[in-house]
Amino acid sequence: MRFDRLVIEADENTFSLEFHPRLTVISGVGRLEREGLITELVGSLSSSRAGVHAEIVADNGNRFAVFRPFGARARVIDVEAAADVSARFADDDGNIDLLAVAGLDTRSAKRRLRLTSSDLTTSTHHDQIIRRLAAVEPNQLWGLAERVTTAQKALDEEANASGSAPEDAAVVARIEERHARFEDAQSRAEKVRKGSCFVGAAALLAVPSVLWVGQPLAMALVILACMVTAISFVQNQRMGKAGKAEEQALAEAGAQSHLGFHLQRVNGLLDSQASRQRLMKAASDHEAALTEWFDTAGDIVVEWANEHRTEINEAMRRAADVDAMASTPLPIDSESDEVAALAHALVQRLENVRGTGPAGENLPLVLDDSLNGLAPELKALLLEMLVRSSEHQQIVFLTEDADVTEWARVEAMTGDLTILEPTAAEDSVNIDVHAEATIQIA
Repeated sequence: MRFDRLVIEADENTFSLEFHPRLTVISGVGRLEREGLITELVGSLSSSRAGVHAEIVADNGNRFAVFRPFGARARVIDVEAAADVSARFADDDGNIDLLAVAGLDTRSAKRRLRLTSSDLTTSTHHDQIIRRLAAVEPNQLWGLAERVTTAQKALDEEANASGSAPEDAAVVARIEERHARFEDAQSRAEKVRKGSCFVGAAALLAVPSVLWVGQPLAMALVILACMVTAISFVQNQRMGKAGKAEEQALAEAGAQSHLGFHLQRVNGLLDSQASRQRLMKAASDHEAALTEWFDTAGDIVVEWANEHRTEINEAMRRAADVDAMASTPLPIDSESDEVAALAHALVQRLENVRGTGPAGENLPLVLDDSLNGLAPELKALLLEMLVRSSEHQQIVFLTEDADVTEWARVEAMTGDLTILEPTAAEDSVNIDVHAEATIQIA
């Protein structure tokens, strides 16, 4: 199964992405944008994302359109037969959830379909990482893991209750922080304005009465009035900058990427101050738990540790035999060894999502800037391998890596892949699709 098109609605706006049958590179997308797009991609296959529609192609070539309109039941249309086949995919409650048919939920599917640079590194240094985690005191390690899991569950529950996604909390927090800064600047400016008006007026009114005393004193009062006025002007300037910062938070990348569209969606979903505060509190608790976990376990995600808990516990029991180098990755003997290890990890992840979709369909693999941090020469070799692998399975590569972007621009000319790049326009944003199409965000 592969994605052919993804359409997202929010209010009167529509965001659309068209995918290459093999490899689609979406460049110029930062962390929040990648997080949002991956959430929408996975959510389009579940029953939780109203307003997100997907056109998919089955392994046998059949084309289906999954519609999830607001306030109405979801439907699945067989495109070629122009027939409603929702009954084939609906559960007992009438929900269309392709992930549930495959025995997956949104979180487990996101974990399986997504490959980050950390995941790639983790896969290539599996044994070293097991030994590193085994060196941590057991109660501390698994206590922190439980805390992160509990905080994640609480965040998911708050997000579901508000009709949003856990990833929305970071966006909301940014908006709230900028708004609070603006209000604080506005309050300070108002106090200074009132004080400066009083002092300035008093100084100017006092000028005539002191002229008989001497011109120097009168000039001093005039200068004082000018200084107070200048201070008031500076405060107004600061308030203006704070206001612009708030606007930037609401529209940051909004005219040029999915993030701005995502911001509009979040504002509509979280119109309740209480909902926003609960969501941000849950997100803050989750972030604090994650920080403590990463401080202890390094860059290994909790899910991976839980998946390998048996191996880690066995290594803990052999702690007396662990050498002094266990807490650090072993050095790579040569560049070719590193390429082979990384290539094996990529192929392994592709294999992990094959046959796991509905009715044993292959699922696409989403690369979340997976090659970030690698040497350019290693990236080139791995990218060529990805092109070959995409002959048998769809790959979507989300990146802000300039090396990957430059490579994709050249390779797109062969027709083996498509690159989508956001480019600023006057009233909208065009995403140029080399050798394919043009997407426009109105």
